[in-house]
This record gives sequence, C-alpha cells and structure tokens, in this order.
Amino acid sequence: VHLVESGGGVVQPGGSLRLACVASGFVFREQRMRWYRQTPGKERELVAHITSGGVADYGDFVKGRFTISRDNAKNTLYLQMNNLTPEDTGIYICNRWPDDWGQGTQVTVSS
Repeated sequence: VHLVESGGGVVQPGGSLRLACVASGFVFREQRMRWYRQTPGKERELVAHITSGGVADYGDFVKGRFTISRDNAKNTLYLQMNNLTPEDTGIYICNRWPDDWGQGTQVTVSS
C-alpha cells in the first residue's frame, strides 16, 4: 500500500487549498478513505471520511468549509479546503481505513 499526498502549502486566512492523495497497491474503489490532521499541541484528529460509495462525513470543526471526494479512475482522494483559518495549520495525512497512512502534506495558514 502506498499513499502519496500533495497540495499543501502556505495560504492566507480565508484562502483555499486542494489536497490530493494518490493511492496504489490496493483496489482503491473498494476502500473507505479518510483525511486526518496533526495540528500543533493536539492529537491526530479525523478531518473527513468517505465510503467506497462516496458518502462523506466530517469532523465537527469543518463546519461546511471542506469537501472530501474521490476519483476512482485516478485512484485519487481529494480534500478541498476553503475559508482556512490559522487553526487549520498542520500536517494533513491520507488514510486507508484503518491502518495505512501516507507521509502527510504540510498546510500553513498565516498572514
């Protein structure tokens, strides 16, 4: 199993980023996938989850700002993040539920 994230970077408050996770080594379309994040001073937390059928749910802190999606033809998981705040700063990590993890991509929200 191989999960490679991309799309992180530095953005101003109120800005947007789109993260991607390219998956290989398993049948992507059959798997539940998640985005987690590791923010300074906090334990790793679930950002968003999507089933193999495309049903999504989100951590309470997302509040309608993020959208998780998947392109099974490209074996790719996405996270569209809008209206970012400094509290969203952290490492965003792709997860093949439950136990396979990518290396993460750094998101920094700062003016």
